[in-house]
Amino acid sequence: MCGIVGFTGSTQAAPILLDGLSKLEYRGYDSAGIAVRDGEKDVEVVKAKGKLKVLKEMTNDGSAVKGDCGIGHTRWATHGEPSALNAHPHSSDDENVVAVHNGIIENYQELREKLSKSGYSFKSQTDTEVAVKLIDYYFKKYGLGPVDSIARAMIRIRGSYALAVMFKDYPGEIYTARKDSPMIIGIANGETYVASDVPAILKYTRNVYYIGNMEIAKLVKGAVTFYNIDREEIEKPLTEIKWDAEAAEKGGYEHFMLKEIHEQPKVVRDTINSVIKNGKIDFSDIGLTDDEMKKISQIYIVACGSAYHVGMAVQYVIEDFTSIPVRVELASEFRYRKMSLVKDSLVVIISQSGETADSLAALREAKDKGIKTLGIVNVVGSSIAREADNVFYTLAGPEISVATTKAYSTQLIAGYLLAMQFAVARGEMTEEKCGELLEELNTIPEKIEKILEDKERIQWYANKLAGAKDAFFIGRGIDYAIGLEGSLKMKEISYIHSEAYAAGELKHGPISLIEEGIPVIGVLTQQELYEKTVSNMVEVKSRGASLMGLTTYGNYSMEDLADFTVYIPQTDAHFAGSLSVIPLQLLGYYVSVAKGYDVDKPRNLAKSVTVE
Repeated sequence: MCGIVGFTGSTQAAPILLDGLSKLEYRGYDSAGIAVRDGEKDVEVVKAKGKLKVLKEMTNDGSAVKGDCGIGHTRWATHGEPSALNAHPHSSDDENVVAVHNGIIENYQELREKLSKSGYSFKSQTDTEVAVKLIDYYFKKYGLGPVDSIARAMIRIRGSYALAVMFKDYPGEIYTARKDSPMIIGIANGETYVASDVPAILKYTRNVYYIGNMEIAKLVKGAVTFYNIDREEIEKPLTEIKWDAEAAEKGGYEHFMLKEIHEQPKVVRDTINSVIKNGKIDFSDIGLTDDEMKKISQIYIVACGSAYHVGMAVQYVIEDFTSIPVRVELASEFRYRKMSLVKDSLVVIISQSGETADSLAALREAKDKGIKTLGIVNVVGSSIAREADNVFYTLAGPEISVATTKAYSTQLIAGYLLAMQFAVARGEMTEEKCGELLEELNTIPEKIEKILEDKERIQWYANKLAGAKDAFFIGRGIDYAIGLEGSLKMKEISYIHSEAYAAGELKHGPISLIEEGIPVIGVLTQQELYEKTVSNMVEVKSRGASLMGLTTYGNYSMEDLADFTVYIPQTDAHFAGSLSVIPLQLLGYYVSVAKGYDVDKPRNLAKSVTVE
């Protein structure tokens, strides 16, 4: 999730831009840049790969770049590797337009081809440069000014974006526009600020405007004018920010984890859209061809922690959609196993950071044995992304909380899409059936939003669990895999001893642990396994367990069995895990809050395990 800062006023812009960007470092980034203009002079652009301190050193903390109007950016790579060339700001060929951008432009390749035919050349691999040159194209074609050229570009662009733009013919002015990416504008003492999040400008002003979706704003010194997509001037209310600085960084949420739970509808949608072209799955950017998929005789999914739980769920989906056998391996065990890998197999490495030590070692082990590899990672340019033969990037954006939520959800989506494309490529699923599944997959973000609307009930129940010493999760099939993740969330942030079991295994030992009042959470979204898991819940209830049932709407008999029931919207059974995991994330979160723990930074844990 990139960061944007802009300023126009009577003082030097560069130090303000750098200060604002430093307040957005928590969002994660791999490069940074600023563009500053001094009156009628040409804009000066300075960009650097790496941390913000590199940019500060290059500009002597901003004092070496003169001018009172400018824009700045911290970039988290999506299109194109982390580099100074791909860093923002980007310019049109003649530097008539200079801009920074957050978000993803889904049709950038199509636009790039059309702009190339109109004489534009491209220096970077980014989608942002396409937006900049599209604005420049309309500016020159129609000659109606910045607002008109930006509005025309917005109509053509598909995807999400927040833009801050400067024009050569309009010194001292900044133009902004947004769709689905946040942007705020602040005013104080005859000066105007813009940023993608509050902390960047909280030091300077607490009086801000929120620019709406598909709106444009013109910023001048101490004033701002808003326009709708039809170029009509509109009024916006001024709002006073009352958050403290730390809370502002979390977008108004109490913790990053809660914020990231709420970001899941968007990042799931983004990850789906990243591989959909003309209504079909397109793996051309991933590089795994249909012919290669036809030859695969075995899949190994290798991962750690939550990513391993993703593999457990995806295993069921791949084996249900295709005839390919799948094995899920813990990376820390896989690297030391003295097993021979099946010829023509595929090793799938799942890692949020792309730097997990055991997973990276497993990748290298597979490559040493001549086995094809695919990385499912969230960080562009990470070690696993660089070394894997093929890469599926999840678009979760940077995840601050140690306990993963949105990265997990995007990895699940990547797994579903992988399973579907394997099935189609091998002739084991028709294009028509795949299309139906895609339609259902596209409903997942909206259904997650519906679940989040019911979070207060889960919070109520979580408060009752705060005193628990132990908890158990049970389920069958995909529900068991999701139970593993729910159990991990409970133990890693609330420090309650928690275990997940395949429900059919209860009588092989675990049922001896059931005591009066012990919480047992049953996950029952797989209709063909519903009655069997209900029987297991009856078994533990008869021994004194307190039951929570997590099932789909329609299974209302659960109310007669469980002490507390949570319902999720109905969906294709293969995708149910994407919905059932949300209440379990919330449950772990609210239990931790009730116990007064540091939700985002649980003891003894790190975000990325880069050592063995």
